[in-house]
Amino acid sequence: MVATLYRPTWAEIDLAAIGYNIKQIKKTLSTGTEIMAVVKANGYGHGSVEIARKALASGAKALAVALLEEALVLRRAGITAPILVLGWVDPKDSPVAASHHITLTFFQEEWLEEVGKISLTDDLKVHMKWDTGMGRIGIRTEQDLSHVLTALKQIPHVKLTGVFTHFASADEENLTYYHGQTERFSRLLDIFQKEWQGAESIHIHTGNSAAAIRFPEQMQHYIRFGIAMYGQYPSPWVKSQKIISLKPAFSLYSQLTHVKRVSKGAKIGYGSTYTFNEEGWVGTVPIGYGDGWSRELQDFHVLVDGKKCPIIGRICMDQMMIRLDQSYPIGTKVTLIGKDQQEEIEVDDIADYLGTIPYEVTCMLNERIPRKYI
Repeated sequence: MVATLYRPTWAEIDLAAIGYNIKQIKKTLSTGTEIMAVVKANGYGHGSVEIARKALASGAKALAVALLEEALVLRRAGITAPILVLGWVDPKDSPVAASHHITLTFFQEEWLEEVGKISLTDDLKVHMKWDTGMGRIGIRTEQDLSHVLTALKQIPHVKLTGVFTHFASADEENLTYYHGQTERFSRLLDIFQKEWQGAESIHIHTGNSAAAIRFPEQMQHYIRFGIAMYGQYPSPWVKSQKIISLKPAFSLYSQLTHVKRVSKGAKIGYGSTYTFNEEGWVGTVPIGYGDGWSRELQDFHVLVDGKKCPIIGRICMDQMMIRLDQSYPIGTKVTLIGKDQQEEIEVDDIADYLGTIPYEVTCMLNERIPRKYI
């Protein structure tokens, strides 16, 4: 549900699209591969609780977040499915994770030693991260892996339940680096299977959205289904291959709150950066950079009555101005992301204009914009 709208700007999240995208990837996977739905960063800006519930109802078996705080939000919402925190968590906070049955990521011998000093009422489940080439976090060498496994054996209340890595370039046409990462993972896995009793029961997951879409037969116990679950492709190249059909879940709308006719020479906005070279119509739309609608979107466009209307002048904190082709009533719908008649603005279009990726676009649209679930 959406809160009462005191300002007519809102996002619509199509939960049916989330379910559709999960079913599309599920059809390609082996029967032994499950889906871990990634709902970090408030579900990539879509709303973590609502997306998590829909993902689980659509066949996902586990959830992944970046922060312990994000996992606790899901638990407080009554979600009981397995949750993995992908990022580093301070050892002193491990009792919180254990008591809420939240699985943590670890990759440091020192981290294990600190957790080993803490008395835990509940066992702490952990997944071990291997850095096969991303260069972010994780165990990099065979020697480090052996040391960590030796340390882990000394801490009975820490239970290893998973091992994973992350691909840096699975969304690119050139797969040389991807294959290098898979080879490094295999070498580490060989050592792990030799040194860890019960290795056959450990869950292994390597695939992000790009790898899962392109190489479903290579996926192991889980895939981590992130950007594609929301209907966005991991890269333009993956999108161009038409390997899988995805439906975008995010749309963004507002309304005209003021419409006026201006004369030739009229200047618009801070710094007077836009000048009318003839008479025309200006519409004011109540959204701005305070909502995460970037100032860099000046000269981009929105849709009104199925027509492209350029954003004119500098985008303000709470409002922006657009050039209209005619007068429209106050309250006329403005589409910033989504379809209006035969025209459509995709998240990809905004990402391309800003020189970024679709992940950032939906994440940057903040909580001042209420989400309506349909």
